Amino acid sequence: MSGPQCCENPPTLSPSSGVGSVIEFGGLKSYVSGPSDSKLAVLLAADVYGYEAPNLRKIADKVAAAGFYVVVPDFFYGDPYDPANEEKPLLVWKSLHEPAKAFEDAKPVIEALKSKGISAIGAAGFCYGAKVVVELAKSGLIQAGVLLHPSFVTLDDVKEVKAPLAILGAEVDKLSPPELVKKFEEILLSKSEVGSFVKIFPGVAHGWTVRYKLDDEKAVKSAEEAHQDMLNWFTKYVN
Repeated sequence: MSGPQCCENPPTLSPSSGVGSVIEFGGLKSYVSGPSDSKLAVLLAADVYGYEAPNLRKIADKVAAAGFYVVVPDFFYGDPYDPANEEKPLLVWKSLHEPAKAFEDAKPVIEALKSKGISAIGAAGFCYGAKVVVELAKSGLIQAGVLLHPSFVTLDDVKEVKAPLAILGAEVDKLSPPELVKKFEEILLSKSEVGSFVKIFPGVAHGWTVRYKLDDEKAVKSAEEAHQDMLNWFTKYVN
């Protein structure tokens, strides 16, 4: 996230996008979608642009349509990264919104899901959000995790994972280059007790699964392939 690549193609945020609704959930304003009586849930952790990104909400609705109750918490408390805000450059913004804090904020969300009768929980994180999800996977709080073009995730993080983990990487990614993703895969393969799936998508860059342009047919197709891989992972392990 130190370079500009993390933040290319910023979305136009829309608080009214998606077919779900915004409620307070687990102490955080959250976008929720899907059957409220489902026993299966998925938490989505946003990239730096936060939970009002229309593509992210479309992904949430897609997962919800498969029968999951989906929660997308606002881990940034109404303060997503804004590249136009010169007073708050990326590193300053990140210092105010550390992934470790978002992980702590995710715990009450997980508890709120359990208290409403949810029996199995998956979590997927995009870029920044992947660090939150890997922490959840290390803590044993979720049944499965998916990291999409992760930021900040280390080899030591992956060594400590306890839940089945899928990692979807980009061929062009300075933050998690293919060489690093392959090291993640080696670690996961050595952990026979933890299910894993690792895939590097050709010809795409960091952020491609959530910051694609709707008029770019090739980009949409590649993003949708990743979304399906994510959904397949949840269908397999969150049940």
